[in-house]
Amino acid sequence: MEKERLSKVLAAAGVASRRASEELIFGGKVMVNGKIIVEPQFRVDPFADEIRVDEEQIRGPQEKIYYILNKPRNFVCSNKPLGRKKLVVDLFPRDKRLFSVGRLDRDTTGLLIVTNDGHFAQRVIHPRSNIEKEYLVKVIQEIDAEHLKKISGGSFVEGVYCRPVSVKKVRKGTLKIVVKEGKKREVRVLVEKTGLQIHSLTRIRIGGLKLGNLLEGDYREMTTQEKEAIFNK
Repeated sequence: MEKERLSKVLAAAGVASRRASEELIFGGKVMVNGKIIVEPQFRVDPFADEIRVDEEQIRGPQEKIYYILNKPRNFVCSNKPLGRKKLVVDLFPRDKRLFSVGRLDRDTTGLLIVTNDGHFAQRVIHPRSNIEKEYLVKVIQEIDAEHLKKISGGSFVEGVYCRPVSVKKVRKGTLKIVVKEGKKREVRVLVEKTGLQIHSLTRIRIGGLKLGNLLEGDYREMTTQEKEAIFNK
């Protein structure tokens, strides 16, 4: 069998997305045949070489699984134990290695994709895919025209100036915001810099994939049509 890049093999085995797999390799967490490898492009045979991540041996490529989750509040998007913090992956059966595609912060609820397909995850989160994310934001105060103007004008988030695709008031204390950049806590920063206090923040759409009526904390398998819809909006 032709050898493949180590980062690609880890992603195919469901360890993490391609980018996250590269970070594991750079961090000295991956061993091939008893030797620590720090080069993502290192070539391996996934069926002949012994590959371990944090001392746990990985297997060959897994059957790919794709879930839609309505992420509940107070759950963290991480695969690493974080003390008493609750992890999103703990909501799923433990017989397969799963990870979230991108992240929602602990206090944000809503649409989250969970999978073991690193290639798919990388395609979804890569800026080149240019995928919209829509959020429903409920605030304590009444939203006025000046608030909408300030949010629409954008703000610096993680050192990058971000401007939302659209901002729409749907009720006196509720608005919908569509973004593409996907910076950490981007929507919270855009809203809170106007002086508004957020009561709840929920992601309701990724590309053409909608959360629908899935209850908070529930999940289901994604259909082929839904997978394609992500990239068709």
